[in-house]
Amino acid sequence: MEIKNENDGKRGSFFIEDGGKRIGEMQYMFAGPVKMVIIHTGVEDAYQGMGLGRDLVKAGVDYARAHHMKILPLCVFAKKIFDTTPEYSDVLF
Repeated sequence: MEIKNENDGKRGSFFIEDGGKRIGEMQYMFAGPVKMVIIHTGVEDAYQGMGLGRDLVKAGVDYARAHHMKILPLCVFAKKIFDTTPEYSDVLF
């Protein structure tokens, strides 16, 4: 499944759709030009256990790396992913 990103320069989301319906989403906001704050990650119940939440966080990490940004994971799920994935420490704020 393809992960898409949309933002308005202040806030945005990485999301996954299935049949035109949003089934997973990681919402974020920008705090200045170099910081992304992850505020929520969620996946529809029917898609739980497929690793989609982790994929959404990875998309955020990839975006941060490409744009020379740091991430502050306020979302409990995203924080858990950062705590258990040491290779993401380069973008952790």
